Amino acid sequence: MKILDHLEEWLIAFLMAAATLITFVAVTHRYATGITLFGIQDALIQFNTSWAQELTIFMFVWMAKFGAAYGVRTGIHVGVDLLLTKLNTPWRNKMVVFGMLAGATFTAIIGTLGALFVYELSHTSSVSEVLELPMWIVYMAVPLGSYLMSFRFLQVTWNFIKTGDLPKHDHGHVEGIEEETQGEKA
Repeated sequence: MKILDHLEEWLIAFLMAAATLITFVAVTHRYATGITLFGIQDALIQFNTSWAQELTIFMFVWMAKFGAAYGVRTGIHVGVDLLLTKLNTPWRNKMVVFGMLAGATFTAIIGTLGALFVYELSHTSSVSEVLELPMWIVYMAVPLGSYLMSFRFLQVTWNFIKTGDLPKHDHGHVEGIEEETQGEKA
């Protein structure tokens, strides 16, 4: 299970870095083709970056699906707990487990419907407009991200049943940077 512990962070970081680099290259190319200095324009016009926008859109779709799974695992996914905070502890715990299992069920259903859609799409000749990527590859984000999100819901549920704790996200904490104590400063 160690490989799954930070899967979302690595995937999102890779996709974000790649999308940023691709966008930077495409924008730089677009402006550099306007330079008529020393034959730069002729050389750059030969290089086509029309695919960059479509690829970055696909990358952001994948980031969004895996970002939702990351949100469930870390406790930053959207949740409505106004009524839960008003309940006494036994009822609150039951409702938390019910809510988490409902989330796991819902995302598993979305994953299954997405997988069926991808399966049907894989038997067609549907390709993206510019890259001509088979569209089933693009839409694989739905079942993969949804199944991972369902798995994360089940993980959080299991941890809550064992410990009574839900993941909490501290917006002020930066992972990897330890706070200095007064003794270390001296």
